[in-house]
Amino acid sequence: MTEATKLTKKDFTSDQEVRWCPGCGDYAILATVQSLLPDLGVTPENTVFISGIGCSSRFPYYMNTYGFHSIHGRAPAIASGLSITRPDLDVWVITGDGDGLSIGGNHLIHALRRNVNLKILLFNNEIYGLTKGQYSPTSRVGMVAKSTPMGSIDHPLNPISLALGAEAGFVARTIDIDRKHLTEVLHAAHEHHGAAFIEIYQNCIVFNDDAFTLVTDRETKVFNQIRLAHGEPITFGPDGQKAVVRREDGSLEIADTAGAGDHIVRHDAHAEDPTLAFALSRLSHNPDRPTPFGIFRQVERPTYEDQLHQQIDHAQQQRGSVDLRRLLESGNVWEVGAS
Repeated sequence: MTEATKLTKKDFTSDQEVRWCPGCGDYAILATVQSLLPDLGVTPENTVFISGIGCSSRFPYYMNTYGFHSIHGRAPAIASGLSITRPDLDVWVITGDGDGLSIGGNHLIHALRRNVNLKILLFNNEIYGLTKGQYSPTSRVGMVAKSTPMGSIDHPLNPISLALGAEAGFVARTIDIDRKHLTEVLHAAHEHHGAAFIEIYQNCIVFNDDAFTLVTDRETKVFNQIRLAHGEPITFGPDGQKAVVRREDGSLEIADTAGAGDHIVRHDAHAEDPTLAFALSRLSHNPDRPTPFGIFRQVERPTYEDQLHQQIDHAQQQRGSVDLRRLLESGNVWEVGAS
C-alpha cells in the first residue's frame, strides 16, 4: 500500500452517533482500535467485529467495517463459523464480563480451547451496565448492587485464569485509559495466529465508577501495576523495590526485591507449560492489590481452521469431491406415508 492510499482512523470510523455514557471507558477502547487498524495494514472490507449483548456490544455500529451485533453470549460461536468459512478475514469479538462470562461462558471457553483464529476483547467493568447495575460474574464479594442489596456472596471469576485454563495460546490484560499499553497489547494479539484473549479493565462511570482506581490513579498505580515483559525479571514499584518471587510450593508471592535474591521470577510468556502464567493470574483476583498487566501467555499451536481445512483436503484427495444431492439420496432413505 502506498502512502497515497494509506488508510487512517477516519476510514474505520462509521457515521453512527456513539451512544455510551459520557466518560465511559468504552470510548477510549474504541478510539484506540480505530487508530490501530490502519497501522496493522488491514482494510475495512476484510475486517469484521462481532458482539453479543451489553454496552460494549454496540461496538460494531461505530466501526466502518463489517459487523454483527448478535445475541447474548453467542458472539464467539458466530465468529467461529465466520472465521472457519472465511479464514481470509480479520475477525474480532467484542464482549463484556456479563455477556462473555455468564450466559456466554461456555461459548468463550470452547472458542479458546479450539484455538479458533479470533481476537476476543473482553471489556471487564465488574457490573452489568446496560441493564442498570446488577452484579456480574466478576463483581467482588460483598459488592452492593441493585440485585445484591446485602452484598454479593458469589466468588468472582478470574478471566485470565479462565482463559489459561482453556489453554488459550494468547492471553493478556490491559486497561482502557492506558492507550499506549492497550495499543501494544492489541497489536501483539493481532500478530498472533490463533485465539487471542484480551481482558480490558474498563471503567463504568455510572454503576461502578473507580473500580480500578488502585491501578489507574496517578498516586497509586506505580505501586500496584506489575508490568510483564517476556524474558525480564518481574519487579515493580517506583524504583523496582518489589518483586514477584516463587515459594517452595511453586506458588508466587510479592516480596522486597532487596532480599529476594535468585527467587525473583523471570517472565516467560512463550513457555508451553502455562503453569507460570496461571500462577501470575492468581496474584490478584480483582485489582485490589498489585496486579499483573501485559501478555501472560503467547504460544503458537495449530488453529481449528487450519486443521479442519487440512482434514477436508485430505478427505477429498482420498475419496474425491462429494455430490451432496447424491449423498442425501443414497441409502437409508425412506418415505413417510399417510396411515
